[in-house]
Amino acid sequence: MALLEQIKEAAEYIQSKSSLSPNVGIILGSGLGNVADEIENKVSIAYEEIPHFATSSAIGHANQLVMGTLKGQTVVAMKGRYHFYEGYDLQQVTFPVRVMKALGVNTLLITNSCGAVNTDFSPGELMLIRDHLNLVGTNALIGENEDALGPRFPDLSEVYSSRLRQIAKTVAAEQGTTLQEGVYSWWSGPAYETPAEVRMIRILGGDAVGMSTVPEATVAAHAGMEVLGISCLTNMACGILEEPLSHDDVIEVAGKANAAFTKLVKGVLDRLQA
Repeated sequence: MALLEQIKEAAEYIQSKSSLSPNVGIILGSGLGNVADEIENKVSIAYEEIPHFATSSAIGHANQLVMGTLKGQTVVAMKGRYHFYEGYDLQQVTFPVRVMKALGVNTLLITNSCGAVNTDFSPGELMLIRDHLNLVGTNALIGENEDALGPRFPDLSEVYSSRLRQIAKTVAAEQGTTLQEGVYSWWSGPAYETPAEVRMIRILGGDAVGMSTVPEATVAAHAGMEVLGISCLTNMACGILEEPLSHDDVIEVAGKANAAFTKLVKGVLDRLQA
């Protein structure tokens, strides 16, 4: 089945479960699902019910699409995402972004849990994504281009909206939340980076490294969506400290940062009304 038909089928199924027309989409990373719990008047749909959706096997991903209202915005939130390292191709990984656009979403908040490469950063802090490095050697837009979805050669000079970043900075300052800003580096995973690879990422200008976000952000930019990226820095990247990395630790630190993260997201949504 052609991509446009798959998108239409998935969007129609979701619309059959809710009469809401979302204007904001949210992708929630590992251990950051609490934002979805704050959504009011919500309808939750399991990914496995939605035509052409995949499911994630990653710990901390609930595999639910949640629609409702939050801080005056009509939102659709992915409570968990699926990843390239799970064996899905990038069209599958980014398919929910295409469906969100078909549902009416023009503003997308993409979040993740990741490792800090910049030694001025600390685990538990939040980082605003200013730009990204694609270190995987492939691109979510490879293949035949659907002109109805976006241009063949999209401009990526501002994938992450300067307007939304300024709103986030203002909200964080008002809330007393430390909000770093930097460049997110996409690593395929599932193995964590080696110390030499982390040194390479730092030389290239990366401030953080993770296994998601860049494909979704690229497709969102292709679709003309305004994107805000927020990372939860759950650990120092491999080789910076002496202890080995553990996904359990990632989930634990993300859980501790959830309150500040949720407060920041709600504050940004509230400010979008202004």
